[in-house]
Amino acid sequence: MKETGGGIQPETVRRGRRGSYAKTEARRQEILKAAFDVFSSSGYRSGSLKDVADKVGLTQAGLLHHFPSKEALLEALLTFRDDESAIYSGAVDAEGADLLHAMVDLTRYNTTIPGLVALYCVLSAEATDPEHPAHKYFLERYERVRRLMTEGFSHMADEGKLRPGVAPTAAARQLIALMDGLQVQWLLDNDSVDMPSEIAAYLNAVTTESF
Repeated sequence: MKETGGGIQPETVRRGRRGSYAKTEARRQEILKAAFDVFSSSGYRSGSLKDVADKVGLTQAGLLHHFPSKEALLEALLTFRDDESAIYSGAVDAEGADLLHAMVDLTRYNTTIPGLVALYCVLSAEATDPEHPAHKYFLERYERVRRLMTEGFSHMADEGKLRPGVAPTAAARQLIALMDGLQVQWLLDNDSVDMPSEIAAYLNAVTTESF
């Protein structure tokens, strides 16, 4: 691209900005993956920003350029965890029975990331405080998941696969409560709690589908 009047053409500037943005976004994703590894293995309290920075070859100050605080990194990490879990379980485009089957797969996946499961359990309790940095995240997450699960059970009802007397909204809330409650019990004693089997048993009880 030629220069005109001593200046660079706007197209060149925009292209440079796009390249810079792409590099920044790639770096953020690299940091999130490192934080995923650190907090999965060490938990949120034990895992430090320095641990994360070391994994990606940054100083702590350099990491804070991308995430201004540990809380900001935490919220981004939780969103990243949700995205990774949805991709793993196949829940992204699933509906009806496929969506509910994906919840069993998601529970199975959670048994491989105990550090993040513990992080989620602790933070979801702490975030009931409106002043907690993750309060808004959990409010929005529960609303989104309830809506998704309700749609899944409603789809089952439309297909005649929901047992008589089972309301989609109630089934959705019960499933979410069961998944969250089982996580706590599993963290306390994972040898005696089989989360995927418990979720499958609940779904078998409220639908005519086999899980």
